Amino acid sequence: MYVLEREQSIPIDLDKAWAFFSSPKNLKEITPDYLGFEILSDLPEHMYEGLFIRYTVRPLLGIPLEWVTEITHIKEGQFFVDEQRKGPYRIWHHEHHFEAYSGGVRMFDRVSYELPLGALGKLAHPLLVKGKLNEIFEYRFDKVDELFGAAS
Repeated sequence: MYVLEREQSIPIDLDKAWAFFSSPKNLKEITPDYLGFEILSDLPEHMYEGLFIRYTVRPLLGIPLEWVTEITHIKEGQFFVDEQRKGPYRIWHHEHHFEAYSGGVRMFDRVSYELPLGALGKLAHPLLVKGKLNEIFEYRFDKVDELFGAAS
């Protein structure tokens, strides 16, 4: 299993951070355009445990791929977890954690994932997947700084 971790400090209060990041409607705003990310589901105003969200992404050669995630855990204002139910990974478990501090909010992401196809997936990881995931999370980091300002 592979793990990707990212931490970012944001100069906004916890309520504002939670409202933005816990809304699936905002995911497109922090996803690179080249992924062709589109939400297919009708979304409620507030997410809840058990919510399924359908997307399409175009990660390779513009070929559309359906991705379905489920919001499996929520502790209001502290964390939520989404897990892939259908998509490109064998396992995808994404934890989103939030913690207030005197200068704003620390946001911590931990993605635990496994690729399909056994040895072929292990070969693809360093060649295709690891770099692309890092690139996507770097884009998100920069976009969050653009939207909310960089923490000092």
